[in-house]
Parts: sequence; C-alpha cells; structure tokens
Amino acid sequence: MAARRKFENTTLKLVLASASERRLTLLHQIGIVPALVDPTGIDERLSLPGETPTQMAAHLARQKAELAFALHPDSLVLGADTLVACGRRVLMKPEDSHDAQAFLSLLSGRRHRVHTGLCLIGSGKMRQRFVTTVVRFKRLTDREIQSYIDSNEWRGKAGAYAIQGRAGAFVKAINGSYSNVVGLPLYETYVLLTSFGYCLPAVDLEKSKVTV
Repeated sequence: MAARRKFENTTLKLVLASASERRLTLLHQIGIVPALVDPTGIDERLSLPGETPTQMAAHLARQKAELAFALHPDSLVLGADTLVACGRRVLMKPEDSHDAQAFLSLLSGRRHRVHTGLCLIGSGKMRQRFVTTVVRFKRLTDREIQSYIDSNEWRGKAGAYAIQGRAGAFVKAINGSYSNVVGLPLYETYVLLTSFGYCLPAVDLEKSKVTV
C-alpha cells in the first residue's frame, strides 16, 4: 500500500483516498490541497458479477471513500476511480508490455469510453457522481504502438495510455471532460466539494511541502 502523505500549510481536512499523482496534480491545478493523501490499496481489478463498466467505476470509488472514511471519520473524504472501456470490456492498468500492446491495438481506430466514479463522504452524508468521456483514436501503426510501448508511458495508466503525454497525438476526437481522461473530472469534483460547503483554501501551492 502506498504511504500516507501529509501536506503542510493547510488546516483543511480533505482526505484524498487515491494514490494517483495525476489526481493530486489536477486538484492542485484548481487550488485544492488535500490535508492528507491516504490510499486504501484495494484491488481495482475486482468487479461484481454482471457489473457494467460504469457500475464498476462507481462501486470502486465508493469503496475507496468508505474505507478511508472509516480511518478519518472527522474529515471530508474523496474517493475516485477511472477506467477505460471498449464496449463492455474494461481495460485496467496493464500488467506488462504485452497487455499494453493488446490494449492499444484494441483501441486503434476506434471509439472508447473513459468512466470515472466519484464519491465524497463527510458531515453525515455521502454523494456520488459519475462522468463519461468518449475518446476516438486514430488508426495506429505497428511502429507507433511499439514506439509508445518503448516510452514506458503506459505503465500505471488505465487503458495503457496517458492523454496528457505522447498519446495525445493518437486522439482524433474527444467528447466530454478532458480532465476526466487524465484521471479526475475537475468540474464535477468541484461541484461535489462545494455542495458540502467546501471552499478553496488560500494556499500558496508553490510553497506547499510534501512529507512521506
């Protein structure tokens, strides 16, 4: 399990139940600095019988938030889970380069969906949101796929690609939230937080320090 990390220079009690550096960076982008990052370490590959990709993202986000809230009952806890689906097939984080190559070959020249489930718990209530973005890839050549595999950028990425990196050149069209594809839909996250009365902290992000 990833280590808990505390952020100085803030008294806010927002807990991010995620190990994703991309989610943390996106939150920082809109001025949100969690008081604590505490990943739950659940197995994201597990799904319930008959579960659709959308239901899977929603239940994983809720599970992350609930587990973290049990440890931090006096805090506002945000859980999120993002997955890529091509039809009903869910493309999780590839385990190796063979998985990555298979995923990219499947996505080549096709549309796929990026689903993110959000769950926020605190102040005696829980609310969930769900966001889907449709992404269309160009038809990839074998050379393009191999070059991307060699870059190692696919590691730890749902669907084996990062739209904010080299794979941005593969995206022919996108319908919906761009930040959702990166890992966290910022508009929906902000609306969810403000519905709990959360206000953006007056924090100098450049001076915020991280301790592990």
